[in-house]
Amino acid sequence: MLSEPRSGRLAAWGNALLAGLVSPDDAVVSIVGDDAGHRMEGLPGESGPVGLTLALGRLRALGVTGLRLALPAPGHPLGLSGPPEFNARAMEAEEAVVCHGAALGLVPEVYEAGPDGDVHVEVVWHCLPVREAPPADVPSLGEAERELAEALRDATEVLSRLDVAASGPVAEAAVDAYRARAERGREVLAPGYPPRAVRVLELAQRIGLLVSLAQENGHGGAVSSAEMAARAEALRPVERVGRRAQVAAYNSVVEERERGVR
Repeated sequence: MLSEPRSGRLAAWGNALLAGLVSPDDAVVSIVGDDAGHRMEGLPGESGPVGLTLALGRLRALGVTGLRLALPAPGHPLGLSGPPEFNARAMEAEEAVVCHGAALGLVPEVYEAGPDGDVHVEVVWHCLPVREAPPADVPSLGEAERELAEALRDATEVLSRLDVAASGPVAEAAVDAYRARAERGREVLAPGYPPRAVRVLELAQRIGLLVSLAQENGHGGAVSSAEMAARAEALRPVERVGRRAQVAAYNSVVEERERGVR
């Protein structure tokens, strides 16, 4: 969770485009980011892969009015609604976009090419049929914010007790550096998102960074199998809460539109 998922960028900037808040060119530039290029294949009415600008226009013509993020993990089909074929593809990619207004879903497949030091990334979005049903386990922004505050407090307490490196000053420095880079290098979410969604996403990313640091720094001070198991048990619900909050933030404009808030 150290970087913004590609499906999150597609959902956020696609929603801004569908709302008329950004131009197609600006949306595509923000979605592609540092990748070499994105294409979409399997779109109804198209015989082969097409560029992202054309793809977004085609989705709008097919009736798509919003885009939702899904961040599934084994045993947790977060944001998915089926069918099994789409869920399996999304589970393998660990992310997907589900269209609102048309029974379609988008799963990224990432290709890397080039020598060391000059690797470029290309992405193909596979457009597949989905079941029109409520997405699984997605909280409201308010629920996500409350869960995040509790998860951060509980995780810090448990990880500190287990003497895990990710709970000390080194982790805090890494979080501060990450936040500074994020503020310099990108806009959080996209135009049209409420401030609360931005706040929830930033906190979810902070928690995701703490989890990643704990996982990357070996076993820390946990020397027994019991302590290692306790740390894994502590991290599992925290990581789950962070993913739920990310999905709630990215999906908030679609959820508000459905409730008639806007």
